[in-house]
Amino acid sequence: MDRPAGTLRRDLVELRRWHPGDADALHPVITGALDHLRPWMPWAAGHDRTGTEEYLARCEREWAADRSYDYAITADGAVVGSCGLMRRIGPGGVEIGYWLHPAATGRGLATMAAAALVDAGRLLSGIDRAEIHHDQANPASGAVARRLGFTAVGRAAQQGDPAAPGESGVQVVWRLALRAAGAPGRPGTA
Repeated sequence: MDRPAGTLRRDLVELRRWHPGDADALHPVITGALDHLRPWMPWAAGHDRTGTEEYLARCEREWAADRSYDYAITADGAVVGSCGLMRRIGPGGVEIGYWLHPAATGRGLATMAAAALVDAGRLLSGIDRAEIHHDQANPASGAVARRLGFTAVGRAAQQGDPAAPGESGVQVVWRLALRAAGAPGRPGTA
């Protein structure tokens, strides 16, 4: 199967694959970040320990099905957030998502984590682009995309009301080519 490595490193961050037994590491980080996450993450509104456990079980299922590869973002040995590489934008593409505990922001850790995911995406066969999607009212997510060389390729109004209270309802899509058109991935891949 064609999956990224279970551990990825870039500069000051190490990403390690989430497992169902990681609730004790993840839940306190989420709990401490809820005020920071609620404006942008619909799941944060009613999040509890059961939600953490369900998320980790879903990470395991999605990894096994080659749909999503979710990681703990660690710095100095401590979990400071979460990120993922998701096959949900159609053939040839992966979407990158990330969030950090507020105490870990402002140090470039989200950019380093996203860069590690870009590197991993380049090694996946059949993948030629990565995208980052965020609400236009969340400029910090757009700054990560910009620093990594992504290009804003579109804005689209969401159907219905915004999913989280800080959102404007307009999604910004950033894209980065992971290899030249027609270029193969790693040796032995398409």
